[in-house]
Amino acid sequence: MSAVPWISLTTDYGLTDGFVAACHGVIARIAPAARVIDVTHLVPPADVRRGAAVLAQTVPYLPVGVHVAVVDPGVGTARRGVALATPGGLLVGPDNGLLLDAATALGGVTDAVELTEPRWLATRVSATFHGRDVFAPVAARLALGAPLAEAGTPVDPAALVRLPTPTVTRDAEGFTAEVLTVDHFGNVQLAAPAELLDPLPADLRVGPPDAASALAAVHGRTFGDAPAGGLVAYVDSAGLVAVAVNGGRASDLLAAAPGDLLRVSGRCSTVECFSGG
Repeated sequence: MSAVPWISLTTDYGLTDGFVAACHGVIARIAPAARVIDVTHLVPPADVRRGAAVLAQTVPYLPVGVHVAVVDPGVGTARRGVALATPGGLLVGPDNGLLLDAATALGGVTDAVELTEPRWLATRVSATFHGRDVFAPVAARLALGAPLAEAGTPVDPAALVRLPTPTVTRDAEGFTAEVLTVDHFGNVQLAAPAELLDPLPADLRVGPPDAASALAAVHGRTFGDAPAGGLVAYVDSAGLVAVAVNGGRASDLLAAAPGDLLRVSGRCSTVECFSGG
């Protein structure tokens, strides 16, 4: 850990209530020297997949520290609160799949504990606000250098809850992939790696798996490679295939939301893009 303790917060708490401030306050009381980075508090409510994607795509660029994430529709139920150690930092939050993509981005889980040590938690733990009463105080203690093993009972990393693997399939002319996220600009990020887009030609079709409703798009590097109002398929800053509109919102034009399937295709002029299968 750095000599200056760093903590990041990623939640679906919004900005109109005092939830975020309460978490900041708990951290400040325990670890007043800690510096807190607010990644976002505008994850759509209960959207664990979106929270996991934001966290995983952000933590590699943050200082080594403790990363708290709370998108927790199962708060107060039998779901576990956990803390995970990785080569690139610590993660704290619910065991609902939210943390594991970020753990992978930081080098993989090396140790995990369930947060069962009452001395690390609030005196009274609310059934509905574990961000304040469980995860914030644990993160503050870890940021001060307290050993992970003292936070609770060991957990086999293989037993941690994982989100379902997003759908990605390819064919002779392209691929079909699940929409992973839609960002503030309406750009549609697909659960497809760059290598699926790379062999495709300049002129593409993008739309639902039903090709009849697909729209023309260009295979580009950035938004300006498409004409104003046009679709462009490109590799985004996370190394995933995304679709944007130059000067507009691809999510609106394609009527695409997280969990939907989109097909990106284009007939190659020389050899088949893929062998199929």
